Amino acid sequence: MIHGVWFEIPVLDLENAKSFYEKILQQKLEIHELGPLRMAWFPMKEGAYGCAGTLVQAQTYEPSYSGTMIYLGVDDIDAVLKRVSEAGGKVLNEKSQIGEHGYVGHFEDCEGNRVGLHSDK
Repeated sequence: MIHGVWFEIPVLDLENAKSFYEKILQQKLEIHELGPLRMAWFPMKEGAYGCAGTLVQAQTYEPSYSGTMIYLGVDDIDAVLKRVSEAGGKVLNEKSQIGEHGYVGHFEDCEGNRVGLHSDK
């Protein structure tokens, strides 16, 4: 079976994007430099559901509204979307149910990336 193992959200201003995501998710991101890549890693737990990922700043990375969209798993979509607006992002779609699969909401981050949120409740 194929499953996602890693995601990268492209940014032009890593410090600004790191601050934005730390505010909306209320989690600290860790800065790492791997060759020409500057990254801010999202927290991850070994063996937990989902995949790990990072914000990444590099010459060949460009934020995109129309490219691939990732979904971040959160406990409270409404609370995160409220913080998105407060942190300078834009709410695109409020929380809505997707049948038995839970709930989703969407926002545009401070870099212009379109990102989804998912919750079971």
